[in-house]
Amino acid sequence: MSQIEREAMEYDVVIVGAGPAGLSAAIKLKQLDADMNVVVLEKGSEVGAHILSGAVLDPAGLNALIPDWKEKGAPLNVPVKDDNFYMLGEAGQVRLPNFAMPPLMNNHGNYIVSMGNVCRWMAEQAEELGVEIFPGMACSELVYGDNGEVKGVVAGEFGLNADGTPGDAYEPGMELHGKYVFLSEGVRGSLSKEVIAKYELDKNSGPQKYGLGMKEIWEIDPEKHKEGSVT
Repeated sequence: MSQIEREAMEYDVVIVGAGPAGLSAAIKLKQLDADMNVVVLEKGSEVGAHILSGAVLDPAGLNALIPDWKEKGAPLNVPVKDDNFYMLGEAGQVRLPNFAMPPLMNNHGNYIVSMGNVCRWMAEQAEELGVEIFPGMACSELVYGDNGEVKGVVAGEFGLNADGTPGDAYEPGMELHGKYVFLSEGVRGSLSKEVIAKYELDKNSGPQKYGLGMKEIWEIDPEKHKEGSVT
């Protein structure tokens, strides 16, 4: 695979992943230096395509990054009005009083959002600042420099066989090089795992912890819908 010839493009910063982290980084970099060349690569067919989360969003980060987000039409339209936390068991349901809950369970001042829509809006803000965003560009491998440093990524490679060899419809993709490469591809990103292993970044660290979330979409009687209620 290393013998494949690819075109290369040079950037100041290459960001893998157009989620909240990658887009925030891109926006902040352009705010710091408008002349910086920043590119964001997103594997989904569009920004937000792989972000299915409905979420309760604390706007503190957005307040710091884009203070006038409300005037710019950010899709934060449903403020949390009330919080309900229930323990379910054999005795039925027991509601815990809000004062007994840890601070992270208090959603006063937060908004109920679609993170996919928030990311689409953030991508618009980034592009207005001059960030290049390439959707449909999965990053298949890292590119290393002469001193073993991360130099860039291979993006847009298609048509590999299951064993990693080029198939009949193979497209080699291209290399995108950056002075800095940000991996914001999620908690178990394949490139991140490679970098962690190669440089032993987890050598003196505790094990990673992950939470498993289950999601369902319910259709309910409109009379029972209370906008702004978090249960």
